[in-house]
Order: sequence, then structure tokens, then C-alpha cells
Amino acid sequence: MVEIAPAVGWPDGAAPTPAPGFAVTAFARGLDHPRTVLVLPNGDVLVAETNKPPADAPPRGLRPKAMAAVQERAGAGVASADRITLLRDGDGDGVAEQRHAFLTGLHSPFGMAPVGDTLYIANADALVAVPYTTDTTRISASPRRVAALPAGRNHHWTKSLVSGADGRRLFVGVGSNSNIGENGMHEEVDRAAVLEIDPGTGATRIFASGLRNPTALALHPYDQRLWAVVNERDELGNDLVPDYLTSVVEGAFYGWPYSYWGQHVDTRVQPQDAALVARAIAPDYALGSHVAPLGLAFHSGIGVPPRYRHGAFIGLHGSWNRQPKAGYRVVFVPFTDGHPSGPPEPVLEGFVDGRGKAQGRPVGVAVDARGGVLVADDVGNAVWRVSVAGAR
Repeated sequence: MVEIAPAVGWPDGAAPTPAPGFAVTAFARGLDHPRTVLVLPNGDVLVAETNKPPADAPPRGLRPKAMAAVQERAGAGVASADRITLLRDGDGDGVAEQRHAFLTGLHSPFGMAPVGDTLYIANADALVAVPYTTDTTRISASPRRVAALPAGRNHHWTKSLVSGADGRRLFVGVGSNSNIGENGMHEEVDRAAVLEIDPGTGATRIFASGLRNPTALALHPYDQRLWAVVNERDELGNDLVPDYLTSVVEGAFYGWPYSYWGQHVDTRVQPQDAALVARAIAPDYALGSHVAPLGLAFHSGIGVPPRYRHGAFIGLHGSWNRQPKAGYRVVFVPFTDGHPSGPPEPVLEGFVDGRGKAQGRPVGVAVDARGGVLVADDVGNAVWRVSVAGAR
């Protein structure tokens, strides 16, 4: 079943629809397939303009129509700009008036994390680093390779990235090389996992596993615990399996490919591994089946009502194989004492028009210094800024 919303882009002057009490502005338009956003300590915004590596073969194990849909949702036909662009809003009006090619010549960059005077970037095939100085608008230094990341034929190519609270370790989310292990588990080494990497030595180990595609990582400000949004498996129908938001526990196994949502066995996977299934833990919070969460940011509480403090803003890229369609919106999940405490609430919608076509699709999210929520839109080629109505 293929039910993806065909990409058409935004008509001139159009924008997504904010929830009551919020306003949206176009922070930047005319970008080239923006996927992730990062707010630097000085308030500058980095945008990874990127796409699937061109050398990757199409994923195996899906029916032809499903394979075509996977390629479309990943932006097939859109060459990767392999660039990080810097956006600067010097006058604080919610629109970036400066744009600079900050770093070029990368290899499908996705995750970004600043640590002191170094910026780390998760390319599709490696974690790399470049020197960073506050207020610089362009980096000419060649990236230094820190550690290799699983690459080659990528069923999932994106590599999410966040620094630990003390900067002494980096966490990288690596997706599986298949839907349910159909390419053989020998192709899943260090995949479907969150890796922990020592930035000084490049030493790498598995921090947590069984996470089919951990597309975004973030530390919760309440207790600095690591959280992820995860895209679960396909082809079990409209209502299985829920994509999710979860804390990532060191040493934990979350089921993929043998089971889902804890110990619900996926009988399609053969041979099974009963010992691993017995260890599988359920994630914290269901976001809905096939909604494709690709962005996660916890709010500082600056510039928003108190109820939004420490809650999660999540970009749902949208389903390709569900009827009716799901996702294609940005949602807010309230948190209390470091735990989800209510149903997801729409924050930004209208990405699908009345004809069922995608004017935009939300991907990465970030919170800026004044509390605005920045949303990368890889179909609309824009970064949107959501703020409380009447605030700057």
C-alpha cells in the first residue's frame, strides 16, 4: 500500500498553519532540502542541506511500489547539497537576513553538535570534526575524521547526533539496513542502535540497541537523560507498529527486529532470538503508527507559557504507507518531572493541501535563544519559526 503525499511545494507566500496562540514566520526560504537545524551558543542557526548518498542502492525487501515510495519520501531525485548553511537573524525579527555557506564538501551530513571550540558532524559514513569560533560565518578547514560510521548500502542513511552533558562522549543514532533484518543480520553490525563515541580517541561502542531508526536525539533539561524518536517497522498494516519517543537506557535492547513494543514477537523474522526478546523493553511513549518522527527538541521554557517548559517538540515527516495519512505536522508532548505527561498536541499543520499533496514536510526541530521553535521543511525548502503569538 502506497499512500505518500506527493511533493508539490508551497505556493508563493503560503505557510503552514500554527495552532491557536502561536504564530509562524518563514525564518528562511529557498534552501536546498534542509533536514536538520542546530542553534549555536551565539544564536546563529546551522542548517544541514542534505539527502541520501547517491551511491546507495535502493533498499531491498520491499515490494516495488513500496520501494518507490521509500525513495520519494527520502527525496529521491534531489541531489544532496552536502552543505551546512549558517543563518543569522541579527535584528531579532524572526527572519534570517544573513545566509552563509558555512561548511561544504560533506557527505550527506545530518547530525550536528558543538562542544567547546569544535563542531562535530555526523556524515552518512563518518563522524567528523572542524574547529569552531564564535561568530565565524565560514569554516575553510578540512573536516577531521573522528570515527567511522556504518555505511555502504544504506536502507537508513541519516545519522543523528548529540553530545553528552559533559562533552566527553557523543551519541550517534544509526538506523537499520533493512525493514526487519531481511538483508541478513551480518549487515546490521552497529546498526539499529545508539552508539557512544569518545571524541578524543574515536573509540566506539553500542550504548543501546534494537532501535530500528533513531532519527533524532536530545538530552532532557530536567535530568540530562538521553531521549530519541524512533521510526519503527513497516508492512504490518495501518496501525502497527507505533513510532515512538523514548528515553535511551544504557545497555537496553528495544526489540528490533525480533519484537516490537517490548516483547510482541514479529513472526516474519526468522530465525528468532528468544533470549533477546526476553530482554526487550517497551519505549516510553507512542507517537502513532507510520508518522515518521524525524525531529526532537526539548524546550527551555524561555518565551513560552510555563506548561511548555521542558516539553518535547517533534517533527513528524509523515506516512508513506498508511490510510488515512498520518504525521505531516509538528506536535508538542508535555513533560512533568522528566516524563511524558499528556497526549501529543498539534503545533504546526497544513503541510498537506486539500488535494492530498505535500506542500511541505517537517524534519528537524530546534529551540532558539528567544524560545522560538525552528522547523526544517525538506519539501518546502524552508525553515519555519513558531513562536507565541505577539512575541518576537
